[in-house]
Amino acid sequence: MLALAGCDKKTATGPKLVYTGPLTETTNVKTLFSDSAKLKFQLTAPLQQQFENGDVVYPKGVKVIFYSSDGRRNVVNTLTAKYGKSDKATNIYTMRGKVEVVNVPQAQRLDTEELFFDQNKQLIYTDSAMFVKVTTPTEMLTGYGLTANQDFSRYGIIDPKGVFAAPATQAAPAPQPVR
Repeated sequence: MLALAGCDKKTATGPKLVYTGPLTETTNVKTLFSDSAKLKFQLTAPLQQQFENGDVVYPKGVKVIFYSSDGRRNVVNTLTAKYGKSDKATNIYTMRGKVEVVNVPQAQRLDTEELFFDQNKQLIYTDSAMFVKVTTPTEMLTGYGLTANQDFSRYGIIDPKGVFAAPATQAAPAPQPVR
């Protein structure tokens, strides 16, 4: 009769660690978006993080400059926020924290805390419960929820709350030309 005995090393089998952070980080980003050789908009950010699923996050702020469709690089409006995220699957940008949209030709400004930009539909909108303030050269409008076209030349406040005469000192800032 033959008997064999041995020791078997057991390895610990716990949950596998999966990295969910960014694949790449880029500082001082300047990205130009064009269609048919015409500049549509320019995005700048101090930090860009790209994730495995294709989403892009701008955790230190973002500025987007939209240009006229005639290809002449005339600034139509600007969008700034303290945080931004681009969802690759839906092609929707989410902007949060002191969000400001300025329509340069009409000297209109939108202020809110969260805003979405649907690149496919070329729409800017907020949640219906989000407070918004629109300042024009003559009046200030407040309310909750907003939908607007990409260049912010046409907009609607979903639940308007007030219309006030605009202070004479509150004008939209002049944008810087792209070099």
